[in-house]
Amino acid sequence: MSVMVEDRHPLNQVLALRGWTSEVCLRRVAAKHRDLGFGAMAVRKEKISRWTRPDNPQTPTVPTQLSMADVLGVHSREVYARPWPRWLLLALQDDSTFWESPWTPAGTIQALEDAGGLVELDRRDFLIATTATVAAVLAQWATAEPVSARSAGGRQIGAAVADRFDSRLNELRHLDDDLGSDHVYDAARAEGRLITRLLRDNTYSEATGQRLHACAAEASRLAGWCAFDSGHSALAEKHFVTSLRAAAGSGDRTTGATAIAFWANARYSNQRPDPRGALDLIDGALTHRADIASARVLTMLHIRKARAHSIAQEPAAYRAIDDALAAYGRGASADDDLQSMYWITTGEVFQAAASAALSLGDPQRALTYFSAASTHHDPYDPHKEPRGTAIYLAREAGAHLALGDLDGAVDTAQRSVDLMGGVSSARGSDTLTELRTELNRHRAAPVVRAFLAETA
Repeated sequence: MSVMVEDRHPLNQVLALRGWTSEVCLRRVAAKHRDLGFGAMAVRKEKISRWTRPDNPQTPTVPTQLSMADVLGVHSREVYARPWPRWLLLALQDDSTFWESPWTPAGTIQALEDAGGLVELDRRDFLIATTATVAAVLAQWATAEPVSARSAGGRQIGAAVADRFDSRLNELRHLDDDLGSDHVYDAARAEGRLITRLLRDNTYSEATGQRLHACAAEASRLAGWCAFDSGHSALAEKHFVTSLRAAAGSGDRTTGATAIAFWANARYSNQRPDPRGALDLIDGALTHRADIASARVLTMLHIRKARAHSIAQEPAAYRAIDDALAAYGRGASADDDLQSMYWITTGEVFQAAASAALSLGDPQRALTYFSAASTHHDPYDPHKEPRGTAIYLAREAGAHLALGDLDGAVDTAQRSVDLMGGVSSARGSDTLTELRTELNRHRAAPVVRAFLAETA
């Protein structure tokens, strides 16, 4: 691709897609060039024409390409993996459907169709929704109308079909617990495609249509969770906003709040965390708390709020934990709450509290919470989700390490490693890698050196 017709060059296509002039593009790249430590970069509009001309085009320097990739939301590894200008093709995926389609039944179906056909790109470091985008999405969700009956000329779909989807989605959630996100992502997308086709081509009552939209929201939410757990933040955000669109069509604030809680988790847990954006999402959901029917969903929102505050280094995290315990205490039994919230227990709240304390630099308090998570009469159940247990154990090991207890750290780390075996999760693997890095600083100790050797 060294010689290309100028108006078909990927860079010119990127500029057209984003509505940028050459000068705008170069100013953004120059600013990023400086921020990344590459120094000053001259901004002359003829650079673009030199890079894109059909005869003897110039190739930007590697620092310039890395700066451009960062501006365009393409992972730096793609610059090294694909020669200029091929990596620019990754920036040509048009995400406008997810963010700009009208919040109407037709717009929701279009977003669901696009989500079902997503091509996964490895842009794991990047969140793609800006603060303004998050605010706009929340405003649209707050005012969108639920769907009404539809007569599309196809088969009449009744409540029994929605019942079957509820059952299938429940099984997928538990398969994700047992096997990990890599195995379930494609299945969740396939489920979403089937629901979307029924919504588009069939006839149904208002009640059935709203239930099918709730099922579509859960399929998208689950796909978003799997994408996030596999390390694909940009992809996860698209699924989460699609889930929120479908939830609006269901007329059920609880379904929408669930999507928001998982989206918030992705924002504060990213490698470039955005706790303020996460808090904006959670506060947007809690504005409608009177319409959220599940005490466990409310509990989850407060848990997410605690973690976002802790990552922002704000002690308000502890107040959010108190709010989570209070919300949980006001709820009914698990059998009378949503099937999807089976994992919310008092122990889960204490695990989140421990994680928050650790982020706030209080490992002793964290260990107290970790202990309470397993000893409370409503404990965290390690058998329900080995991946989550492994991640919490890795954090607990970090607390022991921060207190100088190497034996406790290694013993807990070993249990974490044992649980992660056979479960696919980039998030879990990254957590263990970070723990090993911390332990490596103490490899002079025989117990640590032996653990690192055995788990290499």
